[in-house]
Formats: sequence, C-alpha cells, structure tokens
Amino acid sequence: MKLSENFSLQELLKSSTALRKGIDNKPADSSIVTNLQVLCEKVLQPVRTHFAKPVVINSGYRCPKLNKAVGSSSKSQHTKGQAADIKYLVYQIKNLQSTLKTTYPSTN
Repeated sequence: MKLSENFSLQELLKSSTALRKGIDNKPADSSIVTNLQVLCEKVLQPVRTHFAKPVVINSGYRCPKLNKAVGSSSKSQHTKGQAADIKYLVYQIKNLQSTLKTTYPSTN
C-alpha cells in the first residue's frame, strides 16, 4: 500500500529486529495506518520532494512488543505511527534540521 508518492506501508513497517526476533510488526488498529499516511504526506514526502533525494526509513512503526525489544520508551510516537527515524545521506543533517524547523516551526 502506498502512503505517499515515494513511501509505502511496508517500508514503514520493516524491522530487522522484528524479523530476527519473530515479532509481527503489523498495526493492530487502522488508526495507526492513518497516522503513518499523515506522517508520510506531511513530513517525509515533503522532505523527499524538497531535496529531490531519497530518504531511507531506519525505523517507522513499532508495535509495543518490538518497541520494548529495541529498548525504546513505552510512550514512543513510533508505537502510534507518528514517528520515523530516517537516514538522509546526501544532505548535511544540520541543513535538514534547519529546513524542518523552518517548515514546521510549531514543533520546535
């Protein structure tokens, strides 16, 4: 399922830790898929489009069991489909942070 022009649901669910530990990382609730779509449409796709360079998802959605397995906070936005850790190799991270702060000033 495509969540935006360049991002798929599978990409946001993929986890090497889940595969290694046999954890089913599928969302239990459709609201999580909706949140992932909003994340892609409002944050990830605009970054991808603005810089015209690929954005690699290191970690997207994490079910509670996976989130615990990676040692993350039980309050992590990843468990709600509202966060993604990305790798953006082509652009300096400070420039990316600056652009995100300018684009989304209310989240600073």
